[in-house]
Amino acid sequence: MAATRIGDRIRRVDAVQKARGESKYVCDLTFPDMQYAYMVRSTVPRGKILNISLPDFPEGYYFISAKDIPAKGKNELWMITKDWRCFADEYVLYVGETIGVVVGPDRGVLKELRSKIKIDYEEQTPAVTIDDGIACVGGPMFPEKNSNVMCELFCEKGRPMEEVFAEADEVFEETITTPYQEHVHLETNSAIATYEDGKFVFYASAQCPFYIRKSIAGLLDIPYSDIIVRQQTTGGAFGGKEHFPDVICGALLVAENIIRKPIKMVFDREEDTQFSVKRHPSKCVYKSAIKDGRVIGVQGHIYYNCGAYLASSYVVLQRGVFHANGVYTFPNTYLKGEGIGTNTFPTCAFRGFGAPQTLFAIETHMDHIARHLGIDPLEFKMKHICKQGDETTTNGHIIEEVKLPEMIEVLTKESDYWRKAKEYKPGCGKGIGISMYNHGGAFTGNGEQAIIKAHSLLVKKGDKVTILVGSTEMGQGFKTSLRKICAATLGISMDNVDYPDPDTSKVVDSGPTAASRSTMIVGKLVERAAQQMKERWDEGDFSVEVEYEHPEGYPWDQSTFRGDAYLGYGWGAAIIEVEADKLTNEIKTVGIWTSHEIGKAIDELIVHGQINGGVIQSLGYGSMEKLENKKGFFRQKSMSDYVIPTSMDFPKQFYHIQENPYPWGPYGAKGMGELVFNGASAAYVDAVERALNTSFTAIPIPPEDIEEALKNVQ
Repeated sequence: MAATRIGDRIRRVDAVQKARGESKYVCDLTFPDMQYAYMVRSTVPRGKILNISLPDFPEGYYFISAKDIPAKGKNELWMITKDWRCFADEYVLYVGETIGVVVGPDRGVLKELRSKIKIDYEEQTPAVTIDDGIACVGGPMFPEKNSNVMCELFCEKGRPMEEVFAEADEVFEETITTPYQEHVHLETNSAIATYEDGKFVFYASAQCPFYIRKSIAGLLDIPYSDIIVRQQTTGGAFGGKEHFPDVICGALLVAENIIRKPIKMVFDREEDTQFSVKRHPSKCVYKSAIKDGRVIGVQGHIYYNCGAYLASSYVVLQRGVFHANGVYTFPNTYLKGEGIGTNTFPTCAFRGFGAPQTLFAIETHMDHIARHLGIDPLEFKMKHICKQGDETTTNGHIIEEVKLPEMIEVLTKESDYWRKAKEYKPGCGKGIGISMYNHGGAFTGNGEQAIIKAHSLLVKKGDKVTILVGSTEMGQGFKTSLRKICAATLGISMDNVDYPDPDTSKVVDSGPTAASRSTMIVGKLVERAAQQMKERWDEGDFSVEVEYEHPEGYPWDQSTFRGDAYLGYGWGAAIIEVEADKLTNEIKTVGIWTSHEIGKAIDELIVHGQINGGVIQSLGYGSMEKLENKKGFFRQKSMSDYVIPTSMDFPKQFYHIQENPYPWGPYGAKGMGELVFNGASAAYVDAVERALNTSFTAIPIPPEDIEEALKNVQ
């Protein structure tokens, strides 16, 4: 068998198995004496629980709630903080909060029992929107602070903004908002709990098996080693299975501690849409100082709707604030971020992890300033793009060469941008728009060396090598990429490299599968381990384990958020062309051109797939994916009323990959899974604005919103 090379175009290692339906998902697994579980959830967004009336439960059926947590345990899930309760007790904070679970052998009986449970509330006025939360509608959620501010931070550089605004020719201010977004992973949330050989064992559809173990152990006050998490084939996640599996597995752990039989919980699609985490809605207030046709200072106040619990919101907010200047260098900035608590389902990780909200906002803000000044948006933006050595929002520096000018040259030529931008007059029904964007790779600041401390382990047996890491395949192609890195480094065929789904009792903790870190960080760890193994190849059977090492000379102060937040960014640019039907306000996208700089593509076919999927997901975010929360309830409940793009909605894409090898990544690779989502929505809105000669400060923009906006056009 020939040795695998990084440049080879290969079929994904799991492609045939998945295409044939041979892969085993959680819902496919069965165990002897299988029990099933359904959640009993709050039906009001805020209130006190006065009474829970249960029907008579047949023998072998159970209602599990906070009262079943042992005295030594605590009713809390440890995500980034410990504020999310496993079971609501005494009061509820959002619609869908877990009050209990019904467990038993027959799903029909369980549904009937659940329907007969009656919960009496003393309802209170909920805060639902960001503005509600800021105003503390219904009273503060955090009385000790007399506010609903869950977390906050700021970044500043340059001179005081008062001085900058005083010397400006004019000040341009606007508020831009972004919505909830549903992950719509093809496989819904699911898990099975069992008790095997004195251990609690979970079979989970999840991104982060070690997160689950850490999050739920405190419920029973047991050591992590008493919990084993076995990741199953996971049918998509996009961030929706980073922390949310903790919520399912926590409830199952409490039940399993009593019942000691296998218990399966699988959400249906409507459950998953209504009662799972979403992307954070945002409100970005930008105030920019303009002098001599340039932006000399930006003040941004950024609000994210966290929902009722913090989950990962503080880290999401950090990334949003750190990306709030986009790909631009402004000499003076002050950026403040606030995470606002509301009585809505907690928001959490989603592809882009906080960056898409502020990147959309700054791109749209720059478009609007350009048109206000009578300048082509791309021409205006190119005056401000950052370059190697420029100071970042966190007082660090851009370490790498920025290849955006070369990327823009490719895209403008392929799309014929300059001709079309001049020829398509505002309001003519045709428009071409552009956006530029970036994404910091891996965990922010000192996250990798101080918090994650990732390991990788390779085991050699004969001429076969097994990769034992906690990183997961969730449809992104990582099993293929990681095996390819390992095989290429060892100089062997990928057929001789195995990478099983993680089992926390057998693999080392390589950190979460999130933050565009898998290839960049874990891939490098595997490359290092493989290099050591290659040097010892003739020693027989042995293993090699390595730990993350942070490059020296790039300081970070976690207490002040100052320094080099990211050692490497992925960079992107998108051009979108549209045609508008002025009678129906329907928008047809007729051209998509993108360029991405991800260091080095480990596998171009996988990268191509990520680009296609991420760009279309971003276009859905900007154009049609309407998810509204009214009075604490999501209005869109299923795939019949939450609309996502199909293959018929957008044309074939042109894609370009710009090489710029990253010195600390495997074979020069950087992260790219999130980058490809970050910019197409802004380019789409820019194109629609030009086609209709109007402006939008909120997404999505379906036909009814376009019609409303056109009423304001003079």
